[in-house]
Amino acid sequence: GINAEYGKQWYQRRVRGRDCFALSKLVGEEGEVVGIDMTKEQIEVARQYIDYHTTKFNYSAPNTSFVDGFIEDLSSAGLQPSHFDIIVSNCTVNLSPDKRAVLEQAYHVLKEGGEMYFSDIYTDTIQSKDVRSNMVLWGEGFAGSLHWKQLHQLAAQIGFSKPYLVSTKPVKMDRPEFKELLGDAKYCAATYRLFKLPARKYAGTCVLYDGSLPGHEDSLVLDHKTTLETDKMTCVSGDKVAALAASRFKDTLTFKELKEVDCVGVPEQEDPFEVLRVKKEKGENVASACCGPAAKGCC
Repeated sequence: GINAEYGKQWYQRRVRGRDCFALSKLVGEEGEVVGIDMTKEQIEVARQYIDYHTTKFNYSAPNTSFVDGFIEDLSSAGLQPSHFDIIVSNCTVNLSPDKRAVLEQAYHVLKEGGEMYFSDIYTDTIQSKDVRSNMVLWGEGFAGSLHWKQLHQLAAQIGFSKPYLVSTKPVKMDRPEFKELLGDAKYCAATYRLFKLPARKYAGTCVLYDGSLPGHEDSLVLDHKTTLETDKMTCVSGDKVAALAASRFKDTLTFKELKEVDCVGVPEQEDPFEVLRVKKEKGENVASACCGPAAKGCC
């Protein structure tokens, strides 16, 4: 359903907004999608295709808008607090010099139970000053990448759930001049979910998914470890209970018991590079991610 000419421009120039129009179809006519970009040219191009997609999707009025602004300051761009169910980002956060501000602003505009669903580049190394000041490496997504543990630390400090790892792929390093600067550092492209948790805490319990979400009739994947199969009880930890019970999925779920507790254990910090190592050890074929120099830029 995406306009072919717009899709061509997106591929050639990385024009923003393509994901927004895909989401426009997913949320339906009664839903709302807001895209944000700091480049006015990108915004203007995306806006040109709003009417096309409104007609294509047979909507009586547009459900998509685009605003000029910075992801570090969503409030100044006019995004309302506690308003959004989900924020989707594809290899963008690593390009920001202030990751804390990005996550704080995401937390601010999300509803309780809302989530940030995003892919980004991560490293197993604390970046040196020389690497962080290299503009070419910034443009390729390497210099601005967080150590994966830093994401866990920021999420906890801001109030998000632990980062739930959905998938991870290695980022291949082909260019000798990059290898010389980056040394033995490893990089991966990982997709995470962060939930804005309620104040309530719950004990672990079992949950039943009813299969009513379109496109997810057989199962609902929470992360790479947890899949809720339709009409089958699945036991989950207390932190996941809190996330699911407040999420947009809650009406599709039945909990065996929702027992509030005063405190829960500290969730484990899962190393995406260890996940890749185990996959390789098992003989699984894990393709390299599209982010990085092999792709001539970030996804």
